[in-house]
Amino acid sequence: MVGDPMTEPGMYLSHPGVVRTLPFAVFVAFILVADLVQGVPGLADFDPRYIYPFKVMLVTLLLALLWRRMEELRTLPANRKWLWLWAPFVGLVVFVLWINLDFGWLNLADPDAPGYNPRDPETGELHWPLALTRLAGSALLVPIIEELFWRSFLMRWITQSDFLALAPAAISAKAMLVSSLIFGLEHTLWFAGILAGLAYGWLYRASGSLWPPIVAHGVTNGVLGLWVLGTGNWWYW
Repeated sequence: MVGDPMTEPGMYLSHPGVVRTLPFAVFVAFILVADLVQGVPGLADFDPRYIYPFKVMLVTLLLALLWRRMEELRTLPANRKWLWLWAPFVGLVVFVLWINLDFGWLNLADPDAPGYNPRDPETGELHWPLALTRLAGSALLVPIIEELFWRSFLMRWITQSDFLALAPAAISAKAMLVSSLIFGLEHTLWFAGILAGLAYGWLYRASGSLWPPIVAHGVTNGVLGLWVLGTGNWWYW
């Protein structure tokens, strides 16, 4: 008797939901790893900033291994204006909102949190390998893994469990609102995060392709990263 293929060893990794969740989950898990490392006796001198480059390399490898199972990454919008016009414009608008909605109850960040500061603690000069890795990770890797999870998987799955069979245009308003709310609460700038989720979700629904929200998200994170490097507002990282 042939068993259920989903019960075979390793087959869970081919499940569409797992494929679109695992890279994001591993990336987020390293945030906990960084916190735990700092509390381990004997590692007091370890610089947790170096966990980020390792995390980027590991998740990039994982993404490459799963890439062929992510069909939506092979689909571009029929109208290329979504990629070259609307996506960058939306990304810039979200960036402007992000740095202007950072006050009072709209900001849940610890005011004493240093953020990811890539400067040398002794000289105060930028440690460029750390800075560039952080910039590349946030602008190139994070948009792919987050849009795969939040928009391609979660937003469609809320609409119907067989999410792969659902066209982006058929995503429900409820799914868009719920996923954007959770996406916002993932960030310390929760209200700006909700607006970003709605903006990226609208791009996905309207264009029918995951690449416009990926590009918009990349523009937001890339411009934000350059702004952080230029202003020294490290807590945004």
